[in-house]
Amino acid sequence: MRWVSALSLKTNAEEAVRECASAIRDQTDAAPDLAFLFVSPHFAREYADIPKPLQRLLRPKHLLGCSAGGVIAGGKEAEDRAALGLMAGYLPGATLTPFHVEANGLPDMDAPPKAWAELVGVTDRSLKPSFVLLGDPFSFNPESLTVGLDYAFPGSVKIGGLASGAARPGGNVLYLDGEAHRSGAAGIALTGNVTIDPIVAQGCRPVGKPLKITACEDNQLLELDDKTALEAVEALLETLPEKDQELARTSLFLGVRATPLGGEEACDYLIRNIIGLDPHRGTLSIGAMLRLGQFVQFHLRDKRTSAEDLRQRLEQYAGSKPLTQPRGALLFSCLGRGEHLYGVANHDTDAFLKSVGQLPISGFFSNGEIGPVGGATYLHGYTSCFGILRPVTA
Repeated sequence: MRWVSALSLKTNAEEAVRECASAIRDQTDAAPDLAFLFVSPHFAREYADIPKPLQRLLRPKHLLGCSAGGVIAGGKEAEDRAALGLMAGYLPGATLTPFHVEANGLPDMDAPPKAWAELVGVTDRSLKPSFVLLGDPFSFNPESLTVGLDYAFPGSVKIGGLASGAARPGGNVLYLDGEAHRSGAAGIALTGNVTIDPIVAQGCRPVGKPLKITACEDNQLLELDDKTALEAVEALLETLPEKDQELARTSLFLGVRATPLGGEEACDYLIRNIIGLDPHRGTLSIGAMLRLGQFVQFHLRDKRTSAEDLRQRLEQYAGSKPLTQPRGALLFSCLGRGEHLYGVANHDTDAFLKSVGQLPISGFFSNGEIGPVGGATYLHGYTSCFGILRPVTA
């Protein structure tokens, strides 16, 4: 297995494609089995035409990509500028199955696993595929797909992000092979001698202690440990140092235990926004559906916490010694990260290359990141999701 990544900052679309394709061909003349393509909105008028010169110059057997508010490739992160990123993979012993779906084409939530497997073209569920998923945020809720894929393929990794760069429906693009789609979701299932290891860095640190939901209605958090949710927040703030109290005014989140029920031992939390407050009822509105008996914990986020969380997760992966050598990586990072958060360029890419190794890496700054937490796949925000590509056998 081999991956090659290239970035172009040229402002002409065809010249940018040519520069990236040339950089890849300089390393190998073979046609890649799979290419990932990410294109900034500066080329919006040429979105539909971009695959044509790429197919002519590089001849990838399969292509997956999308529009990107910021492009990651060649070890660099290009934000707020014209950019085109390309990563080509040469995957002997791997089988690649592309698919495009619209929201109205999904199976019913009561459908059997077979229906979801047929949807993505992997009817032999024992193959345990890995999935790369890209979606349009205006027309498709990716969790409607990932819930079904988790049901049909438990234990399989699903990683990806939502296309970015557009402010209105129809403004983004999804690339799949030679087609440019303006809605839905596009993805590829990888089976055979290829697998993906996920790293999901949500960038928060817990404060206070785990609390049990003792009353809730849908996404309304009513009580924690038999106190109103607002009383629980006020009690938390009293225990925090002044700097954290100030941070909590703008960057307080709720971590929902990934396993809905259970004890208070250390675990992964799914970080969700606090989207509203009712001071009269003492309740909080949370960006997630809640369940009675779940354990939750409040979290804070800032650039220092985000950087430390990322470093720890990358070093944990590097120290895990995967069975085969990683050969490349995909990075799906929130538009709210990057220079906007850290004040420096290439932060997450540099952290990855330092901790995991000098691998080809590509991806984009997304409108939402797709990745696993606690054994299930979720849509995240303010998160960096890595998909590390390696062979199953050396």
